Amino acid sequence: MKLLHTSDWHLGRMLYRQKRYEEFSLFLDWLLATIDEHQIDTLLISGDIFDTTTPSNLAQKLYYEFLSRLGGTCCHNTVIIGGNHDSPTFLNAPKALLQAFNVHVVGSKAETIEDEVLLLSHKGMPEAIVCAVPYLRDRDIRSVEAGESLEDKGTKLADGMRSHYEEVCSLAVRKQEALSKDGHPSIPIIGMGHLFAAGGETVDGDGVRELYIGSLSHVGSDMFPPSIDYLALGHLHVPQMVGGLSHMRYSGSPIPMGFGEAKQEKQVVLVQFDGGDPIIKALPVPCFQPLVRITGSLDHIASVIEKLARDGSSAWLEIEYTGTDSSANLREEIEALLEGSSLVVTIIKNKRTTDRVLNAIHEHETLEDLDTSEVFKRCLDAEEIPEEERVELTASYNEIVQTLAESDTRAE
Repeated sequence: MKLLHTSDWHLGRMLYRQKRYEEFSLFLDWLLATIDEHQIDTLLISGDIFDTTTPSNLAQKLYYEFLSRLGGTCCHNTVIIGGNHDSPTFLNAPKALLQAFNVHVVGSKAETIEDEVLLLSHKGMPEAIVCAVPYLRDRDIRSVEAGESLEDKGTKLADGMRSHYEEVCSLAVRKQEALSKDGHPSIPIIGMGHLFAAGGETVDGDGVRELYIGSLSHVGSDMFPPSIDYLALGHLHVPQMVGGLSHMRYSGSPIPMGFGEAKQEKQVVLVQFDGGDPIIKALPVPCFQPLVRITGSLDHIASVIEKLARDGSSAWLEIEYTGTDSSANLREEIEALLEGSSLVVTIIKNKRTTDRVLNAIHEHETLEDLDTSEVFKRCLDAEEIPEEERVELTASYNEIVQTLAESDTRAE
């Protein structure tokens, strides 16, 4: 049996308001082709299918069209668990319908443990037992008591997660033993989860959230029962093993979630069972949209842009100007450099302006204390914008803020 492990698609995610539906679509096309190329029997998606609990219409369309097309491939079982970004009720809503097509969804902690232990079969022959444990919310695994310390909460969370995995894996072992008695040996037990393992690697700007208050609930590899033959985890976007164990893995996100991930080689994980230990191979995911971060003086920014343009690059750029000059026309100068190229600037950061604005905040203030209008006013002050220009700039700014507030995020 061959299975493919992926996670953290974050369908609908934007990058500095740049929509990424084409990237997601290209990845899903590639995934379907990869499933056919490697003759995958089972697909595991370990949470965070969507980026928000209220995915846009286009994000939903990508998801359901993918599942529809998946039915025409060699893959005859799919298991999807909910992540911390997903809405459990949204994922679970079509559960009964999808199950008719051998797509098994566990959006949240099940009412009965049996619903998280799935026996996957093909043509009447059992292939694997999957412990499909979704993202476990605090309320799912911890009882609250008055006067608890942060350490007490962390200990309870870790104990609750350990207990839950022991329970589902114990049931899986009983199922495995029953199948063995019926003449079906070597049925592997596959674990799934969406959590933060101790020592897990992250990068700046990847959007990975702490799942619980503090980090005491980060769990070690010893939390997972030894009966698990392969553990397919989601939540961390950097592909990695847990505790150095090759059979416990994060597949990572298939596309970079931010510029901090731009240089990572993204992957999905191919796992093959053939009566012994699993054979595990990482399959690199192509880069569908190059991302380039440029930091430095205007001369340095210009030289990098000019080289990218000569090479015919269509990269998206994150630019941070760190020069000492005022550069009031920084955006205009950069846009002039982009003329005739396929490059796209997603954001321009002016470190000089940012520092001056932050320094303008009084000692007893934080950014959270200021509304958007006050921050904009201080930006104008920091750049010494003449009074006669402020009326029009402020009016334009207020119009943008109002448009954002009134936009329908699901009507894309």
